[in-house]
Parts: sequence; C-alpha cells; structure tokens
Amino acid sequence: MKVLIVDDEKLARERLVRMVETLDRYELVGVADSGEEAVRQAIRHEPDIVLLDIRMPGMDGMEAARQLGTLAAPPAIIFCTAFGEHAIEAFDVSASGYLMKPVRREALTEALAKASKVNKVQMEAMLGKDESESARSRTHISAKTRRGIELIPLTEIKFFQADHKYVTVRHEGGEVLIDDTLRDLECEFGEKVVRIHRNALVMTEQLEGLERDPAGHYQVRMRGIDEKLDVSRRHVSGLRRLVQTL
Repeated sequence: MKVLIVDDEKLARERLVRMVETLDRYELVGVADSGEEAVRQAIRHEPDIVLLDIRMPGMDGMEAARQLGTLAAPPAIIFCTAFGEHAIEAFDVSASGYLMKPVRREALTEALAKASKVNKVQMEAMLGKDESESARSRTHISAKTRRGIELIPLTEIKFFQADHKYVTVRHEGGEVLIDDTLRDLECEFGEKVVRIHRNALVMTEQLEGLERDPAGHYQVRMRGIDEKLDVSRRHVSGLRRLVQTL
C-alpha cells in the first residue's frame, strides 16, 4: 500500500516517515507540507492512503481531503492532529482514521490496517459526498504544466474556453490547459458558471456586464481583465437577465 504523508510541521513529518518506513506492507511515496502540495503529490504518485494533518496554512486538511476525493482513484484518509476538537467533525464524515499527535506506532499500525480495507463507497462517505453541488464541486482546478501540477483556485478563474480537444482556463495569473470538457465543468459547478457560447463558460461571480461591439455582436465583460468574449444569440436573453441581478 502506497502512503503519502502531509504535515506542515517538519518534526511531525519526520516522525511519521520513520514509523511508516519500518512497516513491511507500506511504501512511502511522498511527503508534503501543505494541502496544495498534497493534491499535487497525490496526482503524481496515486497513493492508497494519506496521513493528513488538519490545521495547515492555506488549504487545510479537511479541504485537501475533499480535493483528494475528486481524483479518479481517491485515497483513504487518516487525519493526524494535535487538536482533539476536530474529532467530531472527522467522525461526522466517517473518517477512516483519526490519530492524535504524537502518533503512537501501535495506533498508526491499526489505523493503516483499517484504511487498507476502505472501499470506494466508504471513501465517498468519508469525504461527505452526496448529490448536492457543494459536495461535488472542487474549489481548485488542477492542471499539468511545465512547472508540474498547478492548482488554480476557483475564485481566480475568469472563464473556460474549449478549443478542439482541450479547454483553456483563463485565470488571474495567465492560462492553462485541462482535459475536462465544458459539459463536465457545467455539471460540476452548476450556478457558479454560466454558458455564454457553445465553446465558453464564464464564472458567474466574474461577470461585469453585457455590451455590443461595433458589428452589433454581444460580448461579455469580466472583472479584472480587458478581454471580452462573444455571446451567442441563444444565450443573450438569459445572460442579460443574470447580469441585471448581479
């Protein structure tokens, strides 16, 4: 079983590394010091189990667990923390394991054995998945670039635009390509996105206005960028109503 260790505290990481490396049935495939890096490492190494700290700067352990749950083969999660008040929250989402720091070898061995038996149905329950949009949708988009795996917060994304087999994600820091289809993104994010053309989705909260170009074609304005996108005639009326409510 492949194991990924995630903790922003160096001593806590090193303690877990030493213990995992002494166990025959488990292979340490990565170490991360943040929730964002945990997702990158998980995409790269596809671990079976993640030992995950809860309190971390930036993306905390709970949010990282939800992001990991969107992967094609989500890992089982064992939360590791020095703060007992998170236990109720973890058990409410049927966590595979919950270990208090400093983690004892016996407790870790038992939690790993239990996590090894977690099936996909249990994993979905653990991450609180249901049919609601809030449970299904991600808060970050992951993209493979020359710099490795980049995580773009949904709040920084302006629009998604399809071009042949890829979709371009335009965000505050530039743009990346992803494999998701516009249809899948529309189903996942629901009212967080709005269709303006057969080849484009705009983040609803980024909408600023609707206007016509010199040729009389409708275009949408977005916050923070000069770029404007064409709106197809079939979407004009619905988009106009939406813009008036913003």
